[in-house]
Amino acid sequence: MSERSACLSCVQNAEDTDNRRPENWIASDDHWRVAHAFGAAVAGWLVLVPRRHVVTIADLTDEEAAALGTWQVRLSRALHAVTGCAKTYVVQFAERAGFEHVHFHIVPRADGLPHELQGPRVFALLNKPDQPAVAPAEVTWVSAALHAHLHNLPLPATS
Repeated sequence: MSERSACLSCVQNAEDTDNRRPENWIASDDHWRVAHAFGAAVAGWLVLVPRRHVVTIADLTDEEAAALGTWQVRLSRALHAVTGCAKTYVVQFAERAGFEHVHFHIVPRADGLPHELQGPRVFALLNKPDQPAVAPAEVTWVSAALHAHLHNLPLPATS
């Protein structure tokens, strides 16, 4: 199995338009794709993924790097508008097995999030059995609302 065929991000990047889950393609351009994180206990936890296989930020092209900051700000603004979050966290590690493809987590931090879950500790809300993931219907709604906001479309009816 090749490195790219074992990479979930590359598999999702290669999905044809008829088979894409909307949560995996909230928005995109030639260089980046925005998806809702799976297993997140926070609605709107986004992942910003390069469209080509990259395992270190240093290997981003100048074009990918130029678009990166714009995407991070656009997504933070969209999350504020859609979720009403107090702020957003932008984090990049790409260390977990199977997730070495560079990706940025853009996490809406709700006002009143307990101190023990703030900052890097927010990762206790991702893929943890003691923190149930957001219901699929809510992921679908927030993904659609973010898509609409990013594309200047009417927001969907609330779930």
